Amino acid sequence: MSNNLVDFIEKNRERFVEELKELLRFESVSSLSEHKKDLVANAEWLKDHLANIGLENCRIYPTKGHPIVYGDWLKAEGMPTLMIYGHYDVQPVDPIELWDNPPFEPTIKGEHIFARGAADDKGQFFAHLKAIEALLKIDGELPVNVKVILEGEEEVGSPNLVPFLKEYKDLLANDLIAVSDSALYDYDMPTICYGLRGLAYLEIKITGPGKDLHSGSYGGSLANPIEVLTKIVAKLKDDDGRITIPGFYDKVIPLSDTERKQFARIPFDEKKYLAEVGSVALSGEKGYSTLERTWVRPTLDPNGIVGGFTGEGAKTVIPSFASCKVSMRLVPDQDPEEIGDLFEQYVRSICPSTVKCEISRHHGGKPYLIPLDNPVIDMTARALEMGFGNAPFYVREGGSIPIVASFQEVLESDSMLLPLGLPDENCHSPNENFYLPNFFAGIKMSAYFMQELRDNKDKI
Repeated sequence: MSNNLVDFIEKNRERFVEELKELLRFESVSSLSEHKKDLVANAEWLKDHLANIGLENCRIYPTKGHPIVYGDWLKAEGMPTLMIYGHYDVQPVDPIELWDNPPFEPTIKGEHIFARGAADDKGQFFAHLKAIEALLKIDGELPVNVKVILEGEEEVGSPNLVPFLKEYKDLLANDLIAVSDSALYDYDMPTICYGLRGLAYLEIKITGPGKDLHSGSYGGSLANPIEVLTKIVAKLKDDDGRITIPGFYDKVIPLSDTERKQFARIPFDEKKYLAEVGSVALSGEKGYSTLERTWVRPTLDPNGIVGGFTGEGAKTVIPSFASCKVSMRLVPDQDPEEIGDLFEQYVRSICPSTVKCEISRHHGGKPYLIPLDNPVIDMTARALEMGFGNAPFYVREGGSIPIVASFQEVLESDSMLLPLGLPDENCHSPNENFYLPNFFAGIKMSAYFMQELRDNKDKI
């Protein structure tokens, strides 16, 4: 990166922050219908901003829900095309009384800016836009072709994004996608997230009698749905924490020695971890570290169980039904549909004939992985080190970002997850904030990243 480019970024720090404040003032809560006009206004602001920084073909695409904003710059002949994805919608602010400042009036305290959407995801994607502006202002061109897509429904599951991807597949064609919508492992630890777990989310419902029955009059003569359900749930894992569903692990890709070495570099503090979660001891699948259990091993967890009388006092009944919701976090190459089939087959096989068993599938998503030997990983590592000043750490994410798998499936493109947030920035909670040094490091990193893609175009 030229000194002129660095100087431009440094000289415009105050303006960049003021523009970020403008963006954060939009009350773009996608889950609440009363904010629909705010999302439309936010989309209009972003379209204009994309045009103002030098992108072309900037427009808004209406959907059945909230609009999608698009802009591009496609004058780098013979160079790869990078698509930058972000979302401008935010979570609700409740409980409002726990905020120290109005959630849509950005407030700077020390090196953090506090507002809903600051870290998730406005501050993160805005860093990429400022990198584009800086490159176009100083160099008059971008190192690679760039497309920007900003959606307004990520916080409600992106129901209209996949149809948009399919309808505009040619418009969105690219060689690589950059997604900044997650967190570094910790302060001063630039992070490459190269994998995500998928999800299969199901519900078991066990029905016995057609209505709740008096446990004195009928107890001992009929199967109790709570008892049956809890026995089924108890059989889903063994004493070593291993999932007992036949075939569940058949397609799991083992952790490589290279990955284990990278994980060993990460300063995991067991006592700090336990203090943060408020637990007394670690637990999980035998033979794996905590990081391995949460990043690269599949899991099965009951998320909620209902049945019988749960109110205050006593009511002696045999319940008519009991149900349990179960989430399974999946890893490459597990498929949520296949895992759902295996789950259903196993549960039905261990359910007694004295009750009715129903299994519902709520939703799911595929896991995602870029192998560490992919050349783009090295390009990303160099860009992160130049932007942040430290060599990056390599992590996987235990959670799921379903749209990343959709990008791969529909657009046939890999995504690089370039987190700029931090774990303690209260995303989805009161007092959400964003660490401004990461914002400016992200601007530089994004510019370096585009230059790395240009300089290594034959490896993409």
